[in-house]
Amino acid sequence: MSAIETQGLTKVYRTYKKAPGLWGAIKGLGHREYEEVRAADGVTFSIEEGEFVGFLGPNGAGKTTVLKMLSGLLNPTAGKAKVLGFVPWERKDAMKRQFSLLMGQKNALWWDLPARESLELNRAIYGIEKTRFKKIVGELTELLDCADKLDVMVRELSLGERMKMELIAALLHSPKVLFLDEPTIGLDVTSQKKVREFLRLYNGGNKIVTMLTSHYMQDIEELCARVIIIDAGKIFFDGPLSAIIDRFATHKIVGLAFENGVECDFARLGEVVERTPGRVRLKVPRAKVAETCREVLSACKVTDLNVEELPVEEVIRQLFHEQAGESAR
Repeated sequence: MSAIETQGLTKVYRTYKKAPGLWGAIKGLGHREYEEVRAADGVTFSIEEGEFVGFLGPNGAGKTTVLKMLSGLLNPTAGKAKVLGFVPWERKDAMKRQFSLLMGQKNALWWDLPARESLELNRAIYGIEKTRFKKIVGELTELLDCADKLDVMVRELSLGERMKMELIAALLHSPKVLFLDEPTIGLDVTSQKKVREFLRLYNGGNKIVTMLTSHYMQDIEELCARVIIIDAGKIFFDGPLSAIIDRFATHKIVGLAFENGVECDFARLGEVVERTPGRVRLKVPRAKVAETCREVLSACKVTDLNVEELPVEEVIRQLFHEQAGESAR
């Protein structure tokens, strides 16, 4: 049995549509018009034990809504889901003790207490034996290099330090499923790297299911072999991260190096994405790469040539842009 299974999971919000102006407000007192917004629409997927899955989509795509339903914070309008064999929105204690939801923009720790006291409170809530608690906190603070911050008030911690403590709080009860919603948002590059290294080590050592949403593609590329892409509440891709380029990338990058002073009409061959003395990088349609290379080699004295795939981040950004255009039509 899969650790997480969803089938046709749907969440519909009914929102009041107010007419503009004072007259619209008065009209609304007697008769209200509503419209339906499908935050999640027939979401179906399954995740096996130990998988680290990236959950991608533009703002408002439905990512957080799905995570909240899987955590039991929201009841679905329709569809089914099982997390570790439990129906999430039944909110059974046995399930609550086996999963964690960490939201990068929400505080789980007590703002005016030292981090250690917030962790002690969590220990009492989950009934963790003191010796085991000490061992877990010791291991996690060592991995995250933050043992010296345990006695600092949470409000006095930097954003990166606070996120490390939030991670410790989320993993204190050794969950089997971890939902991460933008855990590196707002962090500096060094803190992001530290959090990513920790998540990779922890997932590999404990084989827990991890679902990660992030707008930082480096998080996804370094941590997730599989990605699920959602937009307008619907899933339109579920598979290996590497397959995104094979399926959706329409162009490649041709890198060229020349002897100084070589002139050529590069704009005719493709989109010039970078140009320095002696070097040019062209964005070329996949079907025309061979033809473009032949033309450049015959027209100019090329000292080096290489062909690269587009960065995953650019492919996904282009993909979201195309989906938005289709939705608007």
